[in-house]
Amino acid sequence: MNTFSIAIHGGAGTLVKGMMTPDKEAAYKRALQIALDAGYDLLQGGGTALDAVEIAVKHLEDTPLFNAGKGSVFTAEGTHEMDASIMDGKTLGAGAVSLITGIKNPIALARDVMEQTEHVFLAGDGAMQFAEQLGYTIEDTAYFYDEFRYQQWLDIKDSGTFQLDHSVKKDSKFGTVGAVACDQFGTIAAATSTGGMTNKKFGRVGDSPMIGAGTYANNKTCAVSCTGSGEFFIRGVVAYDVSCLMEYKGWSLEDAANEVINKRVLNIGGDGGLVAVDSKGNIAMPFNTEGMYRACKSSAGLKTVAIYRD
Repeated sequence: MNTFSIAIHGGAGTLVKGMMTPDKEAAYKRALQIALDAGYDLLQGGGTALDAVEIAVKHLEDTPLFNAGKGSVFTAEGTHEMDASIMDGKTLGAGAVSLITGIKNPIALARDVMEQTEHVFLAGDGAMQFAEQLGYTIEDTAYFYDEFRYQQWLDIKDSGTFQLDHSVKKDSKFGTVGAVACDQFGTIAAATSTGGMTNKKFGRVGDSPMIGAGTYANNKTCAVSCTGSGEFFIRGVVAYDVSCLMEYKGWSLEDAANEVINKRVLNIGGDGGLVAVDSKGNIAMPFNTEGMYRACKSSAGLKTVAIYRD
């Protein structure tokens, strides 16, 4: 039986030990543990990598602690615009949605795009029409209201600036959730979901729903889910770059992931991190910021739930 594994993230950024109360830190770790266990238990029962990454991301979308689904940040108009993508490493099938509102679990809609259409990427009104056609419940805005997120928005809503998540510095905040998994059959998958930037304007879209930038999976190489400064991850085609180093240079997962996050992204001015697995169940979780909400578990005995660089 192939070693099976799963790794998840909940955003990277200025996460300095002591910034959060012990209760808040425990809450984040508990939420990561719940999502991790849901995905791992499915893999342990013989489930697919695709199902594992979807269920893990759904759990992260369902908590307001992370900037995705229920915890999505506010746009400049005081609304929510969510993005998500998912990819199957066996078939290279992929699905993505962007600029959607009222959808409790955007990752589920992204998977429906992959499995129920001939397309890869649906956005805005068209994506919403597709969701309604499938009978998705459109949640009231009250479902997505979170006081902390609201205060984040109020702090800058008239400033003309925007911010990512998880930082004390308003110009460098990061927040996205994601998962990668390798199942007992050696198939891998990746999924990413985000609420984007606080106070974002003009229909801004980051790397999370872009196949090859924020999400990528190929059984020949790796499955990757990214989090960080989206514009730079798009320019660096980060998720696919990890795969390319493995495919064309023969690098290991760890070496490729570290090269991209700790050198290539930094060289173009970006920061953040990623989680990745290969078809042998190996895991990599590099980040070049002070911390990254992350967790992983494998049938080989590896288990981690962490926030800081320690």
